[in-house]
Amino acid sequence: MTRGDASGPVAPGRRSVLRGSLAASAALALPGLTAGTADAAPVRAGLPGAAPAQLLSGRPRAAWGVQTGDVTAGSALVWVRSDRPARMWVETSATESFRNPRRVRGPLLGPGTDFTGTTALHGLPPGRQVHYRVVLADPDDPRRTGEPVYGTFRTAPERRRDGVRFVWSGDLAGQGWGINPDRGGYPVFDEMARLDPDFFLFSGDTVYADGPLTETVALPGGGVWRNVVTEEKAKVAETLAEYRGNFRYNLLAESLRRFNAQVPSIVQWDDHEVVNNWYPGEILADERYTERRVDVLAARARQAFGEYFPLSSPRRDGEGRIYRVVRHGPLLDVFVLDMRTHRGANSPGRETTDPRGVLGAEQLAWLKRELARSRAVWKVIASDMPLGLIVPDGVNVEAVAQGDPGAPLGRELQIAELLRFVKHRRITGTVWLTADVHHTSAQHYAPERAAFGDFAPFWEFVTGPLNAGAFPASALDGTFGPERVFVKAPERGNVSPSEGYQFYGQVDIDGDSGELTVRLREEGGAVLFTKTLRPGLVGQ
Repeated sequence: MTRGDASGPVAPGRRSVLRGSLAASAALALPGLTAGTADAAPVRAGLPGAAPAQLLSGRPRAAWGVQTGDVTAGSALVWVRSDRPARMWVETSATESFRNPRRVRGPLLGPGTDFTGTTALHGLPPGRQVHYRVVLADPDDPRRTGEPVYGTFRTAPERRRDGVRFVWSGDLAGQGWGINPDRGGYPVFDEMARLDPDFFLFSGDTVYADGPLTETVALPGGGVWRNVVTEEKAKVAETLAEYRGNFRYNLLAESLRRFNAQVPSIVQWDDHEVVNNWYPGEILADERYTERRVDVLAARARQAFGEYFPLSSPRRDGEGRIYRVVRHGPLLDVFVLDMRTHRGANSPGRETTDPRGVLGAEQLAWLKRELARSRAVWKVIASDMPLGLIVPDGVNVEAVAQGDPGAPLGRELQIAELLRFVKHRRITGTVWLTADVHHTSAQHYAPERAAFGDFAPFWEFVTGPLNAGAFPASALDGTFGPERVFVKAPERGNVSPSEGYQFYGQVDIDGDSGELTVRLREEGGAVLFTKTLRPGLVGQ
């Protein structure tokens, strides 16, 4: 594969040939900016005015871009959104010229899915660049089709020597910091795209449905942050339409639409897709909400989440599980966790028994089984919350660690069971990646430093946010013996993206040696920390 030096500027890679077609797609006016559509009210600040309504009287348009997700060696999912009822068609080709394309019939897009749809592609060649275009057709007259929207992705390799590169981060448009046209929207996505990754691991807090935006925010020391604001982003989300509008909001950023057309995603959720620090069965005391049953809110958010991302597990009715394993060739399996749906209630975390924990019994059994089955050299555990960093919820515990450095209690009991299983089954190559805490750090966990010692050493790497407030470093809990080898975080809370502290991570797996290298990066391109791990070791 053609890539530049991973620690410096990257030369134009395999996707540079798409610039013309992607630019043409990105130039289309968004439905949210146009009067008379099926969308919510137009943007109120920071973007061009509405286009004439008569422009919508023609063919279906896919101006929200395209996405691919959960790409394997032979399959992929392609997503699109229409501005009206339409039939989705996907054409794939080995070349950008689209000679002899393969055509796949997709679903009928309508109001039941907010005019979104995902088409599964199968029988793809492994380790190959795939060009695709999505065409929307009038369901009553298939000859009336909209302008194609183009994208590309590379399937997972069949051969180990091909290597793997991916990026990861989380936390997008939180704490009042939304799409700022003065910054070009979300510039970090253009920066990640230049690294030419095989995929992007989106580690939760993909939207902030509980975080309303205002058109301006005063900055410390003077200056103003300007937000693009839509109707759905002006209040907390409660209805299905409002949750849908939160997922649609981020797609107003041209940089994100451009990124989605070039880089496949593996997506998980955390709390802000619903409401801060939520757990099943919770009843909110927040007066901003008229619907305070979290289970009702979570069902609506889950449906919108499944509608706006190309996911292999959730169904369009909002059911189906979010946790899954995505196999990316002989070097890598990605185990995507869901630490929200199956957890018990937040508590001080002092329980001596906790059968639900943070994963639930069924997900824990699945994770053990799939880790034991995995033959990949590296097993990345995509965790939407950190293990040894203390994340409080008032007097309760929001994540796993509860502040007592002694023997495991509360949710730590379930993690101890998992770590013990990994050690005794001699499962090698586990690496934990997460976001959530709005700073970046690297922790090494070792039994000789721990109160609980029946596990093999492992690493956990934290990154984020992408475009949200940055916060001071979280305290560590000594139960599993973490040592913070690196950290970068601000000294005060909710530092705006204009002041820096926006982070993402890069992972490279070398096809020859099998070594895995993690680089923690800051927006602007700087590599802050690098760690290389050797394959085949039981803990390192």
